[in-house]
Amino acid sequence: MSKCVEFFFDLGSPASYLAWTQLPGLCARRGARLEYRPMLLGGVFQATGNASPVMVPAKGKYMFVDLERFAQRYGVPFGLPPGFPINTLGLMRGLIGTQLHAPERFEALLGVLFRALWVDRRNLGDQAVLDETLDKGGFDPAQFRALAGMAEVKEALKQVTEEAVARGVFGAPTCFVEGQMFFGQDRLDFVEQALA
Repeated sequence: MSKCVEFFFDLGSPASYLAWTQLPGLCARRGARLEYRPMLLGGVFQATGNASPVMVPAKGKYMFVDLERFAQRYGVPFGLPPGFPINTLGLMRGLIGTQLHAPERFEALLGVLFRALWVDRRNLGDQAVLDETLDKGGFDPAQFRALAGMAEVKEALKQVTEEAVARGVFGAPTCFVEGQMFFGQDRLDFVEQALA
């Protein structure tokens, strides 16, 4: 039986974006299954007493330099969207709603949203910009909003976030391989080692 990488992430996390650019290929190399676990990073921070590195000016400044280094290493485009950090509650609800109700479209939507934020540097906190992004990506903005507003979808995001916290998650991205936890996109070499 192949191993599984559980990928707990939030669209608003630039490190989650960088991990996303690498994990599918890494899992393919190792014959592992990639399981996407959308969670709300703000909820994780609230539950654990953690905060975004940008809240500490020196740390935030260094983090952006370091993220750019990794983007260059991976050979992927990367830039910060205006208004960063953004509130991702609606985005994450729409994403997990799609995962639940149209799983065959989930990965395509994930790509549209990650690229819009971190490649095209679009402010998805602006409803008009989000609607345009979804429409251009082949998704119905009204359907996305309807999914995001469903009680069961809100509960699903809350449950994944609570599960993440219960398992020791304090930030994004966090991967699990057979119970082992790996925090940060800069730990993917350890994820691959765990799959070997």
